[in-house]
Amino acid sequence: MRTQVAIIGAGPAGLLLGHILHRVGIQFVILEQKSREYILGRIRAGVLEQGSVDILHELGLDSDLAERGLTHHGIYLQYEGQRHHIDFLDLVGRTVTIYGQQALVKHLLAEHDRIGSDVRFEVDDVQPHEVEGDAPFVTAVHDGEELRIDCDFVIGSDGYHGVCRPAIPGIRALERSYPYAWLGILSHVPPSTDDLIYALHPSGFAMHSMRSLEVSRLYLQVDPDESIDDWPDDRIWEQLQLRLGTPGWTLHEGAISEKSITPMRSFVASTLEHGRLFLAGDAGHIVPPTGAKGLNSAIADVALLGRSLVARYGGDEGPLKSYSRSALARQWKVQQFSQWMTEMLHVHRESPDEATRAFRYRTQVGQLEYTTGSRHAQAALAEQYAGLPF
Repeated sequence: MRTQVAIIGAGPAGLLLGHILHRVGIQFVILEQKSREYILGRIRAGVLEQGSVDILHELGLDSDLAERGLTHHGIYLQYEGQRHHIDFLDLVGRTVTIYGQQALVKHLLAEHDRIGSDVRFEVDDVQPHEVEGDAPFVTAVHDGEELRIDCDFVIGSDGYHGVCRPAIPGIRALERSYPYAWLGILSHVPPSTDDLIYALHPSGFAMHSMRSLEVSRLYLQVDPDESIDDWPDDRIWEQLQLRLGTPGWTLHEGAISEKSITPMRSFVASTLEHGRLFLAGDAGHIVPPTGAKGLNSAIADVALLGRSLVARYGGDEGPLKSYSRSALARQWKVQQFSQWMTEMLHVHRESPDEATRAFRYRTQVGQLEYTTGSRHAQAALAEQYAGLPF
């Protein structure tokens, strides 16, 4: 078979890119290794930047978001038992929206079903070929049949463990692992806060987020080698109460429906392109979750890549030739913000020396006091958290 763009990976990046291409009549096929049920069941990020909301609206893909999304005007930073509000709307005139990646994928996929897109699940042995030339193609196995898809371009939106990044000769992975992880839970209890809470506590970082007006999402800093079996529900709630507690405020507890431990790391590929193969989303970069940038970075990539492909089919090759450079320039700004938030809010226990650990903690408190005490510092945080331009 032949199409114009072969998209490998049916996560939010691949699905959204398909809609961008469909809008202008560019043909595409989406190939996904996992099952449809697996894709719909993955629980991931839940904060959309202003730019992500804007592009979904522009594409007419925001009906479910408009109904279920929760608009937030800022976040709380908490330390030394005190909570301080950073008002994004007042500072930079922008907001963020709570809307789970799981819900976004469900809606994007339903819209692909509605318009009759060719989205194939449980596709094995996917491999791009001849991407250096003018006639790339993708081979795969689907329903026991061997496929060959000839195309103009191949898009790798197949995640960190996908096949597309390794297909680029000489590509380097610039990476950093962090000495802490997040224990995350979903609890069927109404949120105890109006905006997200990021808390630094001597026992470790804690965060209060949400997925809806009925479901809370909460996190605890733990060591990367800890087992979820060592964290019964009572212990989780005890630590959440300790780290998030402030005088006169109540953290509501409820049934925990899901819990897991996720190590934290940063990763950026040295390039996002090779010939007619282009990477987007987690295939090209991963951020620690503290700055809420993973899903938004994927959306930013495909917004840029989609516009570049549209321009290419219109006769202008410039945007596509500069895609990798432009996307990575934005990504490194996102990486520094995510790293800054992560290091400011997590307790550092790497040093065996108690005085060194105490010094590090007090400098973090100093960072937070400066940030919450300076309107300029608050505006810089708000500008980056609500989202850099696409």
